[in-house]
Amino acid sequence: MKFYPYILLAANIILAVAAGWHALLLKRDPRASMGWIAVIFIFPLMGPFLYFLFGINRVRTRAKKLSEEVSFGIRDESRYPRTESGPFSSLNPVPAESLEIAKISGSVSKRPLVGGNEIQALHNGEEAFPAMLKAIEEAKYTAYLSTYIFETNITGRQFIDHLAGAMNRGVDVRVIIDGVGQYYSFPTAGTLLKRQGVRVARFIPPRLIPPAIHINLRNHRKILTVDSRIGFVGGMNIGDRHLAGNLDNPSRVVDMQFCLKGPIIGQMEEVFLEDWRFCTGDPFDKPVGRRNHVQPNGTLCRAIADGPNEDFDKFAQILVGVVSSARQRILIMTPYFLPSRELISALRSASLRGVDVKVVLPIKNNLPFIHWATRNLLWELLERGIRIFYQPPPFVHTKLLVVDDFYAHVGSANIDPRSLRLNFELTVEVYDKVFAETLTAHFEKALTQSTEVFLKDLDSRPLAARTRDALAWLFSPYL
Repeated sequence: MKFYPYILLAANIILAVAAGWHALLLKRDPRASMGWIAVIFIFPLMGPFLYFLFGINRVRTRAKKLSEEVSFGIRDESRYPRTESGPFSSLNPVPAESLEIAKISGSVSKRPLVGGNEIQALHNGEEAFPAMLKAIEEAKYTAYLSTYIFETNITGRQFIDHLAGAMNRGVDVRVIIDGVGQYYSFPTAGTLLKRQGVRVARFIPPRLIPPAIHINLRNHRKILTVDSRIGFVGGMNIGDRHLAGNLDNPSRVVDMQFCLKGPIIGQMEEVFLEDWRFCTGDPFDKPVGRRNHVQPNGTLCRAIADGPNEDFDKFAQILVGVVSSARQRILIMTPYFLPSRELISALRSASLRGVDVKVVLPIKNNLPFIHWATRNLLWELLERGIRIFYQPPPFVHTKLLVVDDFYAHVGSANIDPRSLRLNFELTVEVYDKVFAETLTAHFEKALTQSTEVFLKDLDSRPLAARTRDALAWLFSPYL
């Protein structure tokens, strides 16, 4: 046993050098690379182990391997028309004020803008869940559902029963549940769905044999599409917590979901089927639902799928481009706000050139360490005239971006490193003045109930709170 310390020392040196070399060569962000190298060498044995669990992007390798067989992102051009000029709808030409943003997101996302859509905002589970359940109940061909959390309380059981009922009618029903998010309740929704014969896939579930303990790289998308006809996106998971009207529930959450109809559903189905193939290895197939009804004066939309399997951070790049293109106003509502240095610079520059920039955050956060980290960086925005507001409880999980009264972003992505770099997310761009005005009205109403944050508020924090916030911010790339 006298050689035991030397064996541990040698093992630590070998593991640290190997892990540090891996982080040095393969991490795209130099700050992340430096941070992981520091963790690896400061914490003997534990550092390399943490890097193995949290630092390595295994999804990119697996996605590329699958894509060698059949390409991701197969485009069914019959679902949404293109013009010879590029990825813009021929039914609804892009307005001049939107053209710059449309070119940026089109170049990054590689998906076309499609017209002829309808979109409706649904507030909380009281409005969203009945509409989603009704769509499943009326399904004739396909019903595809993807969610991060699928609870098995009253709301979850309603969805399980409706999905099983659709399957029994001969509908092609498929459900994707995140491999970590599934464990928010027991028995898991996947277990109950499989008992009724519904096809279920788990996205990168953790397992012991063979070892695969992936805490990061989660599928955070919320998608429901039915018959290529109607779809739902947003930030809402499946569960009773989103019934915000239930005042007796201390964990209730305020949120918004969005119902869409039209050719945009084809893009949403593509994203779902790409994820299905990733989870199951099944060949990429196309839904057999009925053709979308196109409205000649409908809304221009585009689905933006982002994840660590992509060649670059699509949503992050589009955010910076959109903010840099703003001329009048930028409205942001998000539960988690840890913007990148590039986005902070873009927001500061926008404010300096006279753009009205407002950010609304929840004062009560279900992840307090993110709230602490955010408070440590708000001064950078406040000192350049950006206005920050805190919404009162209950926890507000709504995610909105409105720019210049004609452009909006809705979906599952937050503005934090997890959403922008680690999670698989889906957002939908909407180019429509009426819809933007609807979201702006919702935003302005939230402002009347919120408390504005000033620099003096941050400067007056006790030293202990400032230290805590700074420490949380230090680890913000990993939150």
